[in-house]
Amino acid sequence: MTIDHSQNPQALLRLMTWLSPAFPIGGFSYSHGLEAAIANGTVINRVGLHDWIKTLISVGSVWNDCVLLGQAHSAIMPENRAYCLAMAEALAGSKERHLETMKQGAAFLSAAREWLSEDLPQVAALPVAVGFAAQLNGISKHETLVAYLQAFATNQLQAALRLMPLGQTNSLWVQKTLEEAILNVAAKALNSSFDDFGSSTVFAEIAAMQHETLRSRIFRS
Repeated sequence: MTIDHSQNPQALLRLMTWLSPAFPIGGFSYSHGLEAAIANGTVINRVGLHDWIKTLISVGSVWNDCVLLGQAHSAIMPENRAYCLAMAEALAGSKERHLETMKQGAAFLSAAREWLSEDLPQVAALPVAVGFAAQLNGISKHETLVAYLQAFATNQLQAALRLMPLGQTNSLWVQKTLEEAILNVAAKALNSSFDDFGSSTVFAEIAAMQHETLRSRIFRS
């Protein structure tokens, strides 16, 4: 398998900026269903949190995000971009998942406008928006995938720190033990196509649907 490694430090700098928790897309307000999973006892400790995140990125909604990002990165013709946009919305499995990806995608495009050399849609799912922006800036698809997965994992860990007695040491353990999965999924997604869509995380999808009916909530999803 050939992996395209970027040697451009400016590309790395832009990825770090775009996918930083400080980039104003509101990622801190979404838990991707994790809040419901903690509330119902599915995730109770660092091992469960690791397994939750690893499963999502390997065979769940985040795997589909990676396929979308990769296809958006390769999409040059308007009809290909339009297909990416439509597929991303269709794959949002619940109302809150749709809200999460579309609101963050729109905010990303607005915030990244200074770096974009051509007009892009005002609204797009987050992985599609990131893929479009990376392509327009000549940023490696592989490194974009790695950075996107790391950003997702970090956001889940930040949510978990607010929702459960995890602690920084356990959070760092989860982050370290996810490294191999992140690199493997990014490498697999690099040569993926629309035929590779698919997830098998039923409990995570149910948790995302149950979230909106929780008695009390911190997060929007």
